[in-house]
Amino acid sequence: MNNEEIVRSGTTARWSDTVAWNGLLFLCEVPEKLDADIAAQAREMLGMLAKRLADNDSSPERLLSVTIYLPQAQDLARFNEIWEAWLPASCAPVRACIHAALTNPLMRVEIQAMAARRHSAH
Repeated sequence: MNNEEIVRSGTTARWSDTVAWNGLLFLCEVPEKLDADIAAQAREMLGMLAKRLADNDSSPERLLSVTIYLPQAQDLARFNEIWEAWLPASCAPVRACIHAALTNPLMRVEIQAMAARRHSAH
């Protein structure tokens, strides 16, 4: 694969599930279980994030930058507990956590991330 090639997956009229370019992977996750609390949504999303990373030659250890959006400021402490338990030791990415309204009021968290991909033969 040419390093300059941009590879998109899950592309719709509005977004792509992932965009890979020059050894980097860009992705965003939103919860599917909208009736769940912050803990359940966070665990669901981190599981989806780990799978999407693995499917794209990356992993949580290779996260470079993460932006977390929380509409309810009181959810930060609980989210941080789950995040810290999920993230491998000594692999914390650059991180910002923003208190902001999300497009669906039932979403308790949204995560946007950038990760390094492993060099692969495909």
